[in-house]
Amino acid sequence: MENSRSCVKCHQRTIDRDNDTGNLVCISCGIVQPFDNYDAQIGGISGPAGTYVKSGTAGSGTLYNYKETKIYDAQKEIEDIVFKLGFSPAKSSEVKEMVVKITDGEYGQGRWFSIFVGACAYVVMRLDAKPLAIVRVANLVGCDIYELGRMVYRVVDFLDLKLPEFDIVDSFEYYIRNAPSFSEVSSDMIERMLKQGVFLVQCLVKWYVTTGRRPLPVVAAVLVFVAQLNQVDVMIEDVAHELEVAAFTCRLRYKELLERLVKVARALPWGEDVTVKNIMKHAPFVIQYMELKSMSKNRDKRKNFEDVGFDLDYLIGDCLSNENDYTLDVDDTQNDSQYFQMEQSTRLSIESPNRFQISQECLAMIFSKIKNEMYVQESTDSRDNNIRKRKKKYGINSYTDWWQGESEMSKKLLVKQIVEEDVGLIAMPPSFDHGCLAYERRKEKIKAAKFRIHKTMYPSDAGSIDKIDLGSLEHVNAGKKRRRKMKVNIDWEDFIIETLLLHQVEEKEIEKGYYKTLLDLHVFNY
Repeated sequence: MENSRSCVKCHQRTIDRDNDTGNLVCISCGIVQPFDNYDAQIGGISGPAGTYVKSGTAGSGTLYNYKETKIYDAQKEIEDIVFKLGFSPAKSSEVKEMVVKITDGEYGQGRWFSIFVGACAYVVMRLDAKPLAIVRVANLVGCDIYELGRMVYRVVDFLDLKLPEFDIVDSFEYYIRNAPSFSEVSSDMIERMLKQGVFLVQCLVKWYVTTGRRPLPVVAAVLVFVAQLNQVDVMIEDVAHELEVAAFTCRLRYKELLERLVKVARALPWGEDVTVKNIMKHAPFVIQYMELKSMSKNRDKRKNFEDVGFDLDYLIGDCLSNENDYTLDVDDTQNDSQYFQMEQSTRLSIESPNRFQISQECLAMIFSKIKNEMYVQESTDSRDNNIRKRKKKYGINSYTDWWQGESEMSKKLLVKQIVEEDVGLIAMPPSFDHGCLAYERRKEKIKAAKFRIHKTMYPSDAGSIDKIDLGSLEHVNAGKKRRRKMKVNIDWEDFIIETLLLHQVEEKEIEKGYYKTLLDLHVFNY
């Protein structure tokens, strides 16, 4: 012990080895000395195992290999996506089986795998005819709808599937029952709004408003319209957010719906007074006209209001009958009762639509009289029925019995059946209407360009050509806001038209609007 090294603390040579642990300990101060019992292993790779390092524990620090870790992470990613989409256990299992079938159980990692799982989830829901917005899935997996759509196409092509067409009626029914904006609406009102919405959605299908468009903005527009029709307070921005579509597109579809209803209202005697701004006030009459028109057995293409073929006596006379909850002031209606006194033999019905004897002018006067002078007397349980109660103005929307819901258009129909139904309007696709408008606008621009060219080339003879009334160029300024002073602005399109006219291009070719092709053929073709 005297020949041993000194203690690192007290520097005494009183160090001895502990028999139990084998460590060197100073007897004077009790401090354990630094480690010095390293035992070198001899024998190479096949020698005995090390003292502190065990075989098989070096590497990633986990007991699983790379493949098992990849499968675990992939399954966790699938569970997270289907949970956020709100899938049931059965649907979640279908998504997992589809992923395993396509990848042969190898799964995957990275951003592409999340998009792939989202595509499988979308395909599973579409196969079951359940509404699932592709925008919602795309936002969840972090990609745009086009990238997700390409992945959906690859999944469908690999599995050789055929997805059913998107059912806009089922989508409308799903959102009106599940959207948060309608959660506090009574079940009876939901059923009423559902029939009205299905009727309008299928009318929009007949009018080609849904053709070539994304369907959910149309659904949102109809949801907002039927809500306002039944005095349910909703905002189009809120509905668009719940359906995860652009509010701007929903407003466009809503405007197109109002414009179609205004065109339908033109068939009514007072239709000239109906505009987009006041269509909600006339909507009950317009929709009832459409409903009864679709129920009419008379399928002739007639434009005369007298030949509509529905119970017009019910439309006007019933709302004035004593059976309703509203009563009329006798002083206001005694002079007008002659217009509603029709003999029983001449009552208008669906079976005899041509027997109506009141002219359109008289009917328009009746409507104006009702709208301006009709009052509702509050019902009371007073013993003295002769006491006059205060009156309040009658609103058109107060009459709640205008909707019958008996038309076939209120039920889900095939597209062929929808096209064959008559709802009072035959409309062309909006893209066709816009194309015709653009065609007429280009014709007016060509006419104006020819006038400018002639005026420049022959200043003294400028009056020989037919002058253009700039205020009458409706199509040139179509789609632009009205200004206080009508002014035709010359833009790039006018310069291109002038250039093509100067290069002897035929006007019929210019009217088609393929400017780039015409410039390449006639201007830049050296």
